[in-house]
Amino acid sequence: MNRNLGIKLGAVGLLILLLMIPLLMIDGMVSERQRLREGVLEDIASSSSRAQQITGPILVVPYRKTVREWKTHEKSGQRYVEEREYRDRLYFLPERFAIDGAVSSEARSRGIYQARLYHSDSQVSGHFQVPAQYGISEDFADYRFEPAFLSVGISDIRGIENDLRLRLNGTELPFAAGTADNLLGNGVHAPLPALDAVNGQRLDFAFNLKLQGTESLSITPVGRDTQVELRSDWPHPSFVGEFLPQQREIAAQGFSARWQTSFFATNLEEVLADCVSRERCQTFEQRYFGVSFVDPVDQYLKTERAIKYALLFIALTFAGFFLFEVLKRLAVHPVQYGLVGLALALFYLLLLSLSEHLPFALAYGLSSGACVLLLAIYLSAVLHSALRGGLFGLALSLLYAMLYGLLSAEDYALLMGSLLVFALLAGVMLLTRKLDWYALGKSAA
Repeated sequence: MNRNLGIKLGAVGLLILLLMIPLLMIDGMVSERQRLREGVLEDIASSSSRAQQITGPILVVPYRKTVREWKTHEKSGQRYVEEREYRDRLYFLPERFAIDGAVSSEARSRGIYQARLYHSDSQVSGHFQVPAQYGISEDFADYRFEPAFLSVGISDIRGIENDLRLRLNGTELPFAAGTADNLLGNGVHAPLPALDAVNGQRLDFAFNLKLQGTESLSITPVGRDTQVELRSDWPHPSFVGEFLPQQREIAAQGFSARWQTSFFATNLEEVLADCVSRERCQTFEQRYFGVSFVDPVDQYLKTERAIKYALLFIALTFAGFFLFEVLKRLAVHPVQYGLVGLALALFYLLLLSLSEHLPFALAYGLSSGACVLLLAIYLSAVLHSALRGGLFGLALSLLYAMLYGLLSAEDYALLMGSLLVFALLAGVMLLTRKLDWYALGKSAA
């Protein structure tokens, strides 16, 4: 290869490496702004209410049991009965558990950042079937039962927006703060009147729950038969948890979804029995389903993904310059290469700053349009032709359009990127297929 050509290629390669410095700085700024945004969202959630999970209701029956044990006196050798009493609790899950809820969303702003809050208005209903003698088959006379209560777990009780009242078999009872049980953590409970412990009975319950939260609303399917219906004005739901809705409709006006599970699918009876011995376990809380209200458009994530293609953009632009030099016998100074590279890097800074105040598509259009216009005007002088500058600007516009397609199509980004690079390489090879690279340096001299 001619010495002058080698020096030119080396200078261009060095410029590409130097341009990685501002690109890395912009990438670091994206991460910094993203952490700042997450901190603000955390502050908003901590001052209002966090993601909510509803667990229960569960029927809890505290009891005391007398245990008798025969022992032998060490000195006299006489046998005697020692009595001791211990406390424990019985837990019953509802036979049927249903929630019919309507959820509205709103945006809360702090500076330039927004957090998505929701307000749910749910009708909770169902029934318990208390077995005769609470299902105890032996030594029932040794049990002394204390007043039972209904316990409902609510992960962030600050979000409760109404005065909770329990309707039980036609009687209205007030809820009290706290679940009164370590198994469910935060929440509320309602003391119940005396139950028919000998014959058993059916307990029909219902209550209205208005709840505020952020990010997501989750429900633990505690019923032998669980049916949940949710409706919302949020058009971008993300269904989370171990069970997807059986039916769902998503439109621009919002979504509706319906879940239905049974003990055969959730195995919550066995999980509850295992958790009772540990007083509290995460396995019970992890059996949930729900919906997330997080905005799917993350401008920082898309900007970060765009920066990953920055090196490819700069390399392709410099390759276009080099082709003009080779095919049109034009001389482009390394300083001009550097200025064009800085303009391409400035696009990502403009995209980051504008996307914090405008929709991402509009911010992308304004940023790319400004850079294309600047480069087209500048290259018209560098390439000694307005037509050449305009064609170069058109090529850059196509590249930016393809980049936006890559950012929008996450599932096909790799395929589209591979096809784009292959097409560009094929174009360069076809344009230079008859070029005598050995004679290039001599003719330039």
